Amino acid sequence: MAAHAVTVAPRRRGLWIAALALTAGVLGGMWGCSRPAESFSAIDITGANYAQGFTLPDASGQVRTLADFKGQVVVVFFGYTQCPDVCPTTLAELAAVKRELGADGARVQGIFITVDPQRDTPQMLQAYVDSFGSGFVALRGTQEQTEATARDFKVIFSQVAGKTPTSYTIDHTAGSYVFDAQGRIRLFTRYGTGAAALAHDLKLLLAASR
Repeated sequence: MAAHAVTVAPRRRGLWIAALALTAGVLGGMWGCSRPAESFSAIDITGANYAQGFTLPDASGQVRTLADFKGQVVVVFFGYTQCPDVCPTTLAELAAVKRELGADGARVQGIFITVDPQRDTPQMLQAYVDSFGSGFVALRGTQEQTEATARDFKVIFSQVAGKTPTSYTIDHTAGSYVFDAQGRIRLFTRYGTGAAALAHDLKLLLAASR
C-alpha cells in the first residue's frame, strides 16, 4: 500500500502558526517579567513628605532653590568646614563619583549646606567646596534659616563645646539626600556606604532621566 503524506489544511495551518506565535509571545513576556529591576543601594525615600527643597543664599549671596538645578541629579549634604572627618570624606567621595561618571558627572550637582553659619563665612565655604573640584555649591543661611531647613530634611545638629568658645565641634546627621533630575526626593545615603554604592545609584537615576 502506498504511503500517504499527512497534509494540513491551509486554514488549520494558519491557526497553528498563530497559536505558536502567541505562545512564544507569552513565554517571552514571562521571561522578560522575571528579570528583577535593579534596586538602589541607598534607602529609597521616594514620595517622602520631608526634604522638599531649600531656599538659601550661596557664597555669592544669590538665593538658590532646588528648581535652579532641574535636569540634574542633586546630592544634598549638611555639614561644616571645620568638620574633622565625615564632611571631607563625603564630599571627596562625591567628587570621585563625578569623575568616574565622565561626561555624566556634569549632570550631578553637589549641594553643601553649612550647619555652622557662625564660623563658616561665604569666602570660607566657597574655598572649601572648591577644594573638592567643580560641581559643588555651598549654601549658608542665618541660624534660623539653617534650623528650619534642617528640620524639613529631618537633619539633627548640635554644638559640642570645645576648649574655647569658638573651638566647638558640631554633631550632625551624617548622610546625603539625593533628588532626581525632576527635583523629586529619591534617596537617603548613609555615611560610610562608599563611593561605589553611590556611583551605582546615581547611574540609575541618570539613566532614568535620559
